[in-house]
Amino acid sequence: MTLRKVKKMSVYKISFGTPEETVPSKFAPHPLCEVYDGTALFGDKFSFKSTRRGSELSLPVDPSIEIYGFGLQLKRFNHKGTKKYIRPNSDPIKDTGDTHAPVPFFVTNAGFGIYVDTARYATFYCGRELRPTAGEVNISGGSVPDIANADGSTFVDALYAVREGGENNVVTVDIPTASGVDVYYITGENILSVVSQYNMLSGGGCMPPMWGLGCCYRADMRFSESEVLAIARELRMSDIPCDVLGLEPSWQTRTYSSSFVWNTEKFPDPEGMVDKLRKDGFRVNLWEQSFIHPSSPLFSEMLNKSGNYLVWNGLVPDYALESARKTLADYHKTNFVDMGISSFKLDECDSGDYTGGWSFPDHTSFPSGADGEQYHALFGTLYSQAVTASLGPRRTFGQIRNLGSLAASYPYVLYSDLYNHKDFVLGVVNSGFSGLLWAPEVRHAENREDMLRRIETAVFSAETLINACYLRELPWKKHGCTDEVRELLRTRMSLVPYLFSAFYEYHTMGKPPVRALVCDFSEEPESLTCENEYLFGDSMIVAPIISGTSERDVWLPSGEWYDFFTGQKYEGGTHHVTVTHIPVFVRGGTLLPVASPVNYIDRNTCFNITLHAYGSVDGNTSCTLVSDSDETYNATYTVHTVTLSTRGSLSPLYNITGVEIIK
Repeated sequence: MTLRKVKKMSVYKISFGTPEETVPSKFAPHPLCEVYDGTALFGDKFSFKSTRRGSELSLPVDPSIEIYGFGLQLKRFNHKGTKKYIRPNSDPIKDTGDTHAPVPFFVTNAGFGIYVDTARYATFYCGRELRPTAGEVNISGGSVPDIANADGSTFVDALYAVREGGENNVVTVDIPTASGVDVYYITGENILSVVSQYNMLSGGGCMPPMWGLGCCYRADMRFSESEVLAIARELRMSDIPCDVLGLEPSWQTRTYSSSFVWNTEKFPDPEGMVDKLRKDGFRVNLWEQSFIHPSSPLFSEMLNKSGNYLVWNGLVPDYALESARKTLADYHKTNFVDMGISSFKLDECDSGDYTGGWSFPDHTSFPSGADGEQYHALFGTLYSQAVTASLGPRRTFGQIRNLGSLAASYPYVLYSDLYNHKDFVLGVVNSGFSGLLWAPEVRHAENREDMLRRIETAVFSAETLINACYLRELPWKKHGCTDEVRELLRTRMSLVPYLFSAFYEYHTMGKPPVRALVCDFSEEPESLTCENEYLFGDSMIVAPIISGTSERDVWLPSGEWYDFFTGQKYEGGTHHVTVTHIPVFVRGGTLLPVASPVNYIDRNTCFNITLHAYGSVDGNTSCTLVSDSDETYNATYTVHTVTLSTRGSLSPLYNITGVEIIK
């Protein structure tokens, strides 16, 4: 192999053995990047063999490299030296690899990433030493580590700590059942460029309508039509920003499994209710799960397009069939979208069959030819395809419990029934490695501080999601912090234009809008283990605080940084901060567009924007604002370059009113 033939940012496909037919790429959007045959360049880097277990793929790696990714991981940041089992799991309570959204893709700080195109429960061994051949044995061995307990570690901790391997260090992938697999070797100048290429392989990042970046509030599942309208009035009267109002299960006549039919006892005039809410600035989002109750009008048509097991007495539709996806899409369009529903929450599509009795076995047979194991891996992605199609050309932004491989283009954020705030922050950090978006939703809180800390994290995330599905009143009222919550949500609204521009780069370049610091700063050693901070767009670093304290250490990359709330200046390095607010920092030299907040966004919204100039800026300093012609997939986008001297109307969406200098 000659290195000069390898492009710095490219995707190469290599086939081993006989790959299976039912794989994620079969159902994925068309790649928005060139995919080259990598057999000649990289084929000899891998070792492949077919075994009685399935397929085994190995790749030698330098023991010093770091490994990130594998989807929505809530328990670990750097996976070097660990075993990851890529299996959907609605209850990922341990660091095994199981998660709502597992993805067989990892990225390294050595200029490459690997995507394995399989829907099997593949296992990745992220650094294991192969047995040397004769004459290669290294007799130096290892030694008992020094035991230092200053950090609270024990003798056993030190003995069993993860250690770097030797010269025969490999990443090995065990793929059950399959007799072959396609592998995508992705090269890049840094982690960000590799991840961006993976997202372009996935069809580019999603581009939500601007209202999707506001606040989504999910009402109590027991509410009737009148109670939904009452909570909407309270939000508006309280001056609480909110763009999306979500309805939970009781809007249906049957919920577990779903009837997909309005419960007219509770909602006697759903179309009228949706119209009233829309006139008051609310988009309506409907909860559902895809197991189809016998009373549903969909049941008979889906009967022969479903697996051979029921869940909650409901069918499991086979969305690997185009006809099944079309059936669901047509039904949703006629019964929901045409009355004004703007988005959907797709629940319970993330479980293996070991989580209670509410999912289908791995040995389930589906008419498409997929088995239950493969369908668990594909379920959420295919389900979201069908529901998204119901909206036709209209862009949407919803929620889902499972996504997987090559899913960056799907306009959904992931959420969880779990509720550990620390895990939620790690989910924000990790999701950007794998073309996923994560919403650290807010439900209840232990106390006032816990409520504010959770909402702070939600404000600085891909979607601000308040899920009060079991709370009859606004959750912050119990803790007497309505004023503080209002200001936090207004902060979110002030940053929507900035975030919208970041999503445009996700859409066109694959750059995740929310991502780990190591993506951009891997040349600084501190970034390699920085698991509780993240970039929010290109210019802001967010360092959430978990309730119970008002202080923490914050690491900032080299250069100048400024506290977003106070303007205090910091140099790169580690700082111990004590704050009353979430630590958020803006890179020196940034021109940040900050809008006067609005309570909701529609096509008549015009953002009045003040440019916040941080540190040393001059006439050449600029930022971008992106406007769209409409809220469809056919929209044209205008990228406005904004400088210190820009004033007045840029488009119907933006009006630049002035500059604030922060030194």
